[in-house]
Amino acid sequence: MDINFSLILPELLIAGLAFLIMIISLLVPKDQKKGLGYLSVFGLLVITFILYKMIGVDDSVFNGMLIIDPFGTYFKILIVLSSALTILLGTEYITKFVNENYGEFCFLTLFATLGMMILVSAGDFITLYVALELMTLAFIILVGFGKNIFRSSEAGIKYLLLSALSSAILLYGLTLVYGVTKTTFIHNIVHYALSEGISNPAVLLGMVFILTGFLFKVSAVPFHMWTPDVYEGAPTPITALLSVASKGAAFGVFIRVFLHGFTIHAPLWMPIIITIAVITILLGNFVAIPQTNIKRLLAFSGVAQAGYILLGLVAYSTFGVASILFYTMMYVFSNMGAFGVILAFSQAGGGDEISDYNGMWKRSPFLAAVMLMSLLSLAGIPPLIGFVGKFKLFTAIIAAGYMWLAFLAIGMSMVSVYYYLLVAKAMYLNDPKPENDTKIKVPFGMQASLFIIMILTLVLGVYPTPLTNLAIKVAQTFF
Repeated sequence: MDINFSLILPELLIAGLAFLIMIISLLVPKDQKKGLGYLSVFGLLVITFILYKMIGVDDSVFNGMLIIDPFGTYFKILIVLSSALTILLGTEYITKFVNENYGEFCFLTLFATLGMMILVSAGDFITLYVALELMTLAFIILVGFGKNIFRSSEAGIKYLLLSALSSAILLYGLTLVYGVTKTTFIHNIVHYALSEGISNPAVLLGMVFILTGFLFKVSAVPFHMWTPDVYEGAPTPITALLSVASKGAAFGVFIRVFLHGFTIHAPLWMPIIITIAVITILLGNFVAIPQTNIKRLLAFSGVAQAGYILLGLVAYSTFGVASILFYTMMYVFSNMGAFGVILAFSQAGGGDEISDYNGMWKRSPFLAAVMLMSLLSLAGIPPLIGFVGKFKLFTAIIAAGYMWLAFLAIGMSMVSVYYYLLVAKAMYLNDPKPENDTKIKVPFGMQASLFIIMILTLVLGVYPTPLTNLAIKVAQTFF
């Protein structure tokens, strides 16, 4: 078996970088370990550049077990960028407030990144499951990384138990499908369905179990209940990474399995997806309204966002997949901006209650502006990237003949404006608490990162053509 190692160069570099970080971590004193974060970020940016150059490659390695195509490469770019931002934004926070073992944080983040990269390129069930477990095990440790924070340990245990349950359900579904089709390769499921039909009960049951496992990973209702507790309890940088990279990886493999493997079964799973997407959007938005903790508010906001992305599957076309690709990249910038502000605020001694953000514009006009722009982008307000993302997604849904779904999604987006503006009201209209009226100092690295995120959120909203063209190009190669 001849292997073209250049096709898996990004994965090899990630693994090598992770081990290099761990070795250096053992050799340098604790007060010099911040450099490990900057080394990790530099390596991730180099890998992002390599991935961008590979966006036109369409090949496979290990006899098709790993698919190297534009679709997977796009999601890898999303994942690697998210990891770089997480490490860059979280350096000060992790070393000061969470755990002095900063090298382990970088190592585990890189291995979670490796798992997610392999996951979105998985061409068969074995690769899929191994990659999923690599990602999940790293996240379990990271969620409980705050060794002196009770909520972090509690969140880690919850994530461990529920992840184990969802992985078991997913594995059972994969086993059922393999037992009937006699293949572990995703694309071969179509060949079985073409020759044997789509009514085999074991395959259908396996499909339902696989769907259940994926819905847990993307925080869709009714498999979302871990999300607010884990988001609230986990260290904030890990919450940010979970909210964008983990969800992006899960959607990447979700789309590959169901639009490639179970494409002929679409008349059976499509009504389920529509029902779950609608419930997810409704519950996510309405339950976010009474939240007083900003991380829980963003958790339920993330649940609603997962519902919007699920609606993109309903379009079931090149336009639909392109809209999902654009939307997920939008979600990275918008959510990372919001969590970056939460990180900076926490480092300054602020809490996670929305009331703690009272009068933030007086303490840091910059942080208040980034938070406002990020939240308005998530709500889909023009001229930000979030508006373009939702416009493209809803247009694809209408083009597929589901106008009522598009109007429902638009209505729920208007509901989301209300609870996002509650945070804006606290920042701009409420007076700061007497004990919280000092100026907030933002480290230069974090300030630069948030400024870049804010600029991209605005520029890609005003001029989305480059990202739009890239998303369409990738989607065209997927079908």
